[in-house]
Amino acid sequence: MKFQAKGGEAFDRARAGEPQPRAAGAGKIERRAGVARRRIVAAALAAALIVALSGCELGYYARGAYEGARLLWNRQPISNVLAQNALSADARSKLELVLKVREFARTNLDLKVDSAYETYTKVDERAVTWLVSAARVDSLTPHTWWFPIVGAVPYKGYFSRASAEREAQSLEARQLDTYVRPVVAFSSLGFFSDPVLSNLLALPRVVLASVIIHELFHRTFYMAGNATFDESAANYVGLRGAVAFFTATEGAASPRVAQAREVYESNLKFARFLLDETAPLEKLYASDLPLNEVLKRRQALFVKIKENYTALAPSLSGLDRFDLDREPINNAVLVSYMIYFRDLDQFARLERLYQGDLHATIKAIITLAQKHPEDPFFAVWQAAQQ
Repeated sequence: MKFQAKGGEAFDRARAGEPQPRAAGAGKIERRAGVARRRIVAAALAAALIVALSGCELGYYARGAYEGARLLWNRQPISNVLAQNALSADARSKLELVLKVREFARTNLDLKVDSAYETYTKVDERAVTWLVSAARVDSLTPHTWWFPIVGAVPYKGYFSRASAEREAQSLEARQLDTYVRPVVAFSSLGFFSDPVLSNLLALPRVVLASVIIHELFHRTFYMAGNATFDESAANYVGLRGAVAFFTATEGAASPRVAQAREVYESNLKFARFLLDETAPLEKLYASDLPLNEVLKRRQALFVKIKENYTALAPSLSGLDRFDLDREPINNAVLVSYMIYFRDLDQFARLERLYQGDLHATIKAIITLAQKHPEDPFFAVWQAAQQ
């Protein structure tokens, strides 16, 4: 989920004026007060922004404001966390990895890093939020919710699974397919200093590096109202960024480079699979058949997709396989994957045009999207044909 917001450190350049008499220890007290004020301001801004982005129900606003503010309020500098003797060796190495990844993203990829991911927040749940996705029973076009700043979004986030499932039930009563899934990371799109959440430390190192770079791409570029381009581009940049990071830091022969390449190839393979497997559904939904006949025929296609994915799964990296063989399939499930896997081959083709220079490719992706906001995927495709 992209928990959109802006703010943090720059809001607290306190009062300029004449120096005041200071008692012994006053400087330390004032510094602590300044930290507290910054946290209060950041939390209040996060609350206000989440309220603006969260939909129209007052209770939903309030919960979003509270949870978003809590994530920001509880941030600790990673340097402080690393100084704790009780920290496990695995957690320590992964937090150190995050700091290296963010520096690589800043210096090698020119992503907007600022103070993102230099703090840490402990969370209780394995998911930060639960996202609800939906689609009509006869369409692979996602149902969308409209929020200020970000425009139309093909998912809606909740801070408890029960709330997300209630929303899904409400949508199902309107004859929509639904899908509820957990989310473990977010980006404030450059509005706040995003923390590393403790549940991210459960990820393998290659996937963790990819997630951090993915979210930093969102922080660098975001196209309001086009979540599919935002997520697919970020997915590609995160995957390739992980390969580039481990190549630069551990050498091309590193086992982690091999793992990162396997994850990258698995994602491209899965993207092709989705494109091939959804084509018959698109054809069915475009037909003039009666709805009851469409619903009957789509079930046979869903069964075939599951069977074909079961055959594909063993060829995917163990670090990055997907769940189409483990869950009931409907349009909302497929749409939720399609948002993240559209045209990955075209991004790869564009990168080949730039001779494997990921930094140049990222700049090209952003430039093409800015020049052609009406259809950035076509712009990337057209450029990649060269």
